[in-house]
Amino acid sequence: MGFHMVGVASAAPTIFHEEYHRWLAQGMHGSMEYLARNLDRRLDSRMLLDGAAKSILMVGVNYYSDEREGPGTPATCNPREGLIARYARGTDYHEVMLSALRVLENWVSAHYPEALSRCYVDTGPLLERETAQRAGLGWVGKHTLLLNNEWGSYFFLGAMVTSLPLEPDEPAQSHCGTCTRCIDACPTGAITEPYVVDARLCLSYLTIEQKETIPGRFLKAVSGSPSRVFGCDICQEVCPFTNRFSKPMTWPQIESRIPSGSINLISMLNSTPQQFSEQFRGSPLKRAKLRGMQRNVLAAMGNGDSADELAFIADVAETHEEDLVRRQANIILDNAKESG
Repeated sequence: MGFHMVGVASAAPTIFHEEYHRWLAQGMHGSMEYLARNLDRRLDSRMLLDGAAKSILMVGVNYYSDEREGPGTPATCNPREGLIARYARGTDYHEVMLSALRVLENWVSAHYPEALSRCYVDTGPLLERETAQRAGLGWVGKHTLLLNNEWGSYFFLGAMVTSLPLEPDEPAQSHCGTCTRCIDACPTGAITEPYVVDARLCLSYLTIEQKETIPGRFLKAVSGSPSRVFGCDICQEVCPFTNRFSKPMTWPQIESRIPSGSINLISMLNSTPQQFSEQFRGSPLKRAKLRGMQRNVLAAMGNGDSADELAFIADVAETHEEDLVRRQANIILDNAKESG
């Protein structure tokens, strides 16, 4: 069916029950309240399928695109351009992968009519990365992403939960060793300790999941070189396994629609709802909505370090039609005043 990775794990309680509860209690999930719901099933996958789950078939699809990027790359260090995380440069993977999984689900139903099955792509109460590690697809790195010594870390995960008692694969073993490159490189300190990420500090959360303004203390990270306007790949870019094993994608359904890997900041700031809808139809960028993307690109334009920047941002604060963007502009202006 074209999946690049596949493995089977038994439905079982998580071994990170206490850690997950502690993470929630500390509020590290931010505004992602769905992560605190259905905990009985999320923390014990045997409870899925109304308690009939026996096995979980995990699949992975590589999405790496080989656009050059990073510090010193002219295209992405252009102050008028903002980088998009690699996963979001093509068509939204959720439906693409779910459609492929449903073909598999239908095959199972045809051959095993008694079996119950359900497919998830980031949509169910399932700890996908822990399950994928138990299924042998890779190990959870210190940045909490899954690493694979054949594919790196740029791959999507999907799951088919079934009542069939399938033979599980051998769990993957960690190869991170003493390496801390991902922790050291995170510009906001979101990886608070190995294997713990405070989402509230993560650029991916701030530019995608958070619906309010981006606090002033994060502006330098968003507007870095290159600036990050939707998601962040820094912890993957510095990972030795990711750099060594990443391979170009082979699924045309999710091929990059943003060849440079970046978008024009001014164009996005001036985009109309209709233009945004047409340009990014079927794109993950729609999750942030136009107002969220306009907030992000404004934050990426700089910190008001010059008189011209301050004048531009002041004009946005007065005239932009979107309240969220006006408030973000005022945060930038306040930040500039405080820094002198």
